[in-house]
Amino acid sequence: MVRKIRAKLVLQLRAEGLSGRAISASQGMSRKSITAVLEAADAAGLGWDEIRDRPEAEVYELLFPGRGEHQSVFAQPDWDRIHRELARVGVTLKLLHGEYLDACAVRKDPAMGYDRFCRTYQRHVMVTGAASRVGHKAGQTVEVDWSGPTMQLHDPVTGQARTVYLFVGCLPFSRYAFVEPTLDMKQDAWLRAHVSMFEAFGGTAPRIVPDNLKTGVIKHPRDGEIVLNDAYRELAAHYSAAVLPGRVRRAKDKASVENTVWHVAMRVIADLRDQRFATLPELKAAITERVRDYNAEPFQKRPGSRASVFKAEEKPLLTPLPQIAYEISRWAYGRRVARNGHVSWERNYYSVPFAQIGARVDLRVTDRTLEVYRGAERLSSHLLLPEGSANEYRTNDADLPAGQKYQPWDAPRAREWAERIGPNAVVVVNRIFESVPVDEQGLDAARAVLRLVRRCSADRVEAACRIVLTGPVRSPRYAHLQPILATGQDQAEWLRPSRDEPVEHGGYVRGADYYAGGAK
Repeated sequence: MVRKIRAKLVLQLRAEGLSGRAISASQGMSRKSITAVLEAADAAGLGWDEIRDRPEAEVYELLFPGRGEHQSVFAQPDWDRIHRELARVGVTLKLLHGEYLDACAVRKDPAMGYDRFCRTYQRHVMVTGAASRVGHKAGQTVEVDWSGPTMQLHDPVTGQARTVYLFVGCLPFSRYAFVEPTLDMKQDAWLRAHVSMFEAFGGTAPRIVPDNLKTGVIKHPRDGEIVLNDAYRELAAHYSAAVLPGRVRRAKDKASVENTVWHVAMRVIADLRDQRFATLPELKAAITERVRDYNAEPFQKRPGSRASVFKAEEKPLLTPLPQIAYEISRWAYGRRVARNGHVSWERNYYSVPFAQIGARVDLRVTDRTLEVYRGAERLSSHLLLPEGSANEYRTNDADLPAGQKYQPWDAPRAREWAERIGPNAVVVVNRIFESVPVDEQGLDAARAVLRLVRRCSADRVEAACRIVLTGPVRSPRYAHLQPILATGQDQAEWLRPSRDEPVEHGGYVRGADYYAGGAK
């Protein structure tokens, strides 16, 4: 057949000096076919120099225009209408082929079979460009999305139902799927699902293709740069990936995950529709089992399964996971630094360098830490205070200005303050620290005693300490000193006998004047 002749090769060999007989013998072509090529080239005035950079098919078309085009004997449907109908819900090629057969039977036209019908439609799509055909490379892309259909948890006591949302991830090359149930679709759930997905895959892909949801993409303009959520951008950077969201209202940009979402609805949600789950781990275990079976099912139109292709071809090409998993974070923007050099977060206070007092800063909060940023510069970092704590402070020494006033409180500083009041105050403070196993436990009690000088003079506080030390209390506190100062006993303390004077034990004795008759 003339269509099988490699016309470009024949012209190349003739340009190298081979005769028609030599070309026929070396390439296994008939002399008649070679003669036809050479005559057509001479008639068209084409030589090797003119067709050197042209593809083989184009050279053949130049030499034999219109030859070899196939004319089908079967009735051809309106392929544009077929393409439009496929966009409607529930319409498949199988349904449209059945309608085509019915129409051909009415007109008594020869009808093509289902396989030819599908191949011809695909050829029409490729030629007209009606739908883009994306060739995926192994280990390069992961597509993610939320499933539209949801599931439920049922409280065994109250019977109340709670909605469960499904995060779906898919590797387009192998179609390997991952599904994670969550109790909401907020940013933390979105990020944690990504971390779980990468751990399940055992690696990451350089491209993450999500939808344009607000937990991932802040703005996706038609022109200009895409604005990503800060936490989502950090997660991608941690896993050496880039977030490339699909175009707005262009589901075909992530067709693999859209198809997987539909399969999840059929294979996971439908299979578990008659079962009731009380806890999220119980539901997750059931979903994981169904997804594993789904990945192990053989393909219909290619050898192997999703799991086999993933393990053999795609997993070795994934980017290795970092040594430390990404730590989920939240951002709080525009927090003002107070005059005391601290910023507030959930009723607690964290220090910021004193030079930033009055400035607006951003907070990055993880499960364990709180970081303070101004623009791209990190100003300070703190361990997060325990949940439930309130009105507590975390202060870094480096954030405070120089000077005694700004130094942290400890036992030596408390004793130094007591020395400025008097020796009895030092004894009271020392006994407070001796009564506790750790000095930090006595700081509050010692400061309460020392702060009495704000209401009374240092001499009065020293006198009150001297009085209380004469009593039976081993470790005096604020509760023992404050009543003495409030009643003014410290001011009459000079009337009391010294502890060194002898104490009389004979009771009350009348004086000599009584016995002399002076008393009545």
